[in-house]
Amino acid sequence: MGKRKQRDDDEGPAPTAEPASIGQQTSHIANKQKRSAAYAKLKHKKEKTKRAERGKRQAAAARAEELGLEPPARKVPKTIESTREKDETMVAVDDAEVQADEAQDEFAEHFQRVRPPNVLLTTCYKPSGIMYKFLAEMLEVLPCATYYKRQGYALKKICEYASNREFTDVVVLNEDRKSINGMLLIHLPGGPTAHFKLSNLRLSKDIKHHGRASSHRPELILNNFGTRLGHRVGRMFASIFSQDPNFKGRRAVTFHNQRDYIFFRHHRYIFEAAERRGPGEKEKSRRVIARLQELGPRFTLKLLSLQKGTFDSKGGEYEWVHNHKSMDTSRRRFFL
Repeated sequence: MGKRKQRDDDEGPAPTAEPASIGQQTSHIANKQKRSAAYAKLKHKKEKTKRAERGKRQAAAARAEELGLEPPARKVPKTIESTREKDETMVAVDDAEVQADEAQDEFAEHFQRVRPPNVLLTTCYKPSGIMYKFLAEMLEVLPCATYYKRQGYALKKICEYASNREFTDVVVLNEDRKSINGMLLIHLPGGPTAHFKLSNLRLSKDIKHHGRASSHRPELILNNFGTRLGHRVGRMFASIFSQDPNFKGRRAVTFHNQRDYIFFRHHRYIFEAAERRGPGEKEKSRRVIARLQELGPRFTLKLLSLQKGTFDSKGGEYEWVHNHKSMDTSRRRFFL
């Protein structure tokens, strides 16, 4: 048999149905230096084409603005969020069935302003110094919260105690080896109970140019809780904040859900006069601008389980449990 004919470097890769990437176009080149040079050349050509297309779009938008016409639609970039797998539990804005369910769920009295929030805040056994610093900042975030020392009581006893004294929620913070790693949110008297993994904690003193929180009731912002499970978790967070914030304090607490990670931020928005140059203006003029000042703390939450009723580690019934092996099989599948 004759020898197989070797593919020449200039022939390029075998034709495929989809347009090949730069790496695929140069992967057939055996020589590393030639492959790197070809890769850089193709990448430069691609960037040059993208710049030219971007310039054309900007020129078309400027021309439409001069003529008073509607500018051309902007291209939507492909991200993991925009290409997420379709979820049947996504909630529409005008979904009557969901609205009817939420009008009768465990949090309905809170949103009807019948039962104002009253939160009992506690910790695990033998908290460390970092936990007390975190507690002090969480008490500023939650003006309606009261701290009770754990003193070795079981969570069932604490829930019973809190329910008898008209507390609406119990928040339990957990730590392991002086690292805060979990949060338990229990709604009273009948649940549900949410267990979160807590990570990336930064206290106020570790945030550059941070401010000090006032005693005003903060506003609450909930972003991207789009599924039925996300709605339920978002309503749990809303139930520990007052429905009538004090706008004079200009405080805002944000729970931002992105790829099933819930990012917590605490800001104050500030209005101030400054010299700024507006669009199309050559000289600066005095105008009022808005900016954010972070107050802290900041941390990230990951939902691990949602349990019906109050906390019960042995006989509890779970609405949802995160299973890493069966649920994390796709980067584009999200549950909140």
